[in-house]
Amino acid sequence: MNNTTILVVDDEVALLDLVTSFLKKEYNVITTTSGMEAIQLIQTKAVDLIILDVMMEKMDGFTACEKIREISSVPVLMLTARSGEEDKIRGLKLGADDYIVKPFSPRELVARVEAVLRRSSGQKAASNIIKFQDLELDKSGRMVYVNHEPVNVTKKEYDLLLFLLEHHGQVFSREHLHDRIWGMDAQMGTLRTVDTHIKTLRLKLKSGERYIKTVWGVGYKFEGGK
Repeated sequence: MNNTTILVVDDEVALLDLVTSFLKKEYNVITTTSGMEAIQLIQTKAVDLIILDVMMEKMDGFTACEKIREISSVPVLMLTARSGEEDKIRGLKLGADDYIVKPFSPRELVARVEAVLRRSSGQKAASNIIKFQDLELDKSGRMVYVNHEPVNVTKKEYDLLLFLLEHHGQVFSREHLHDRIWGMDAQMGTLRTVDTHIKTLRLKLKSGERYIKTVWGVGYKFEGGK
């Protein structure tokens, strides 16, 4: 199993379980039966792909996809029982990355998931420079710049900043950040380690609170501001 996390969204529990069974050997799979809950989940968890059913009662897949695109660029693979061109075009215009028509085989689902993830990975690799307002990260050299001036950061500070920047707008708890950034070294520190690194990053970035926001009672997120 790799570290890729897939969120499956479908209000039909039987199909939800079926899709999960197809994917769980190769991927970390999390599920929800609600489009609204999916929107909340991607703001607190690092998700690499969303599989989203079109036909859901409380919030259909089109609406959910549109709202997801307002806050995230995570790839979306839509499931539909309709093979008509109109639905596919509508979904793609709303920001979906691919479509799969039900019923589908395990092989087709896995192949489409792999294809979407490859495209997403290729797009991320296409540019090693991430720019946001006056902040710039050079991923190839692991360098940070503010107003084109280099900023000296530690390895963990860089990893933390990059993770938050790549998941712009998503809120992460201190526990999640601690596990994600420190990984196998997590037992060596405490949750205060996250707070300390956030504080130091803000100081080094100058006006760093414009970028790294505290969400009281929850954690932190990267969000540019004036």
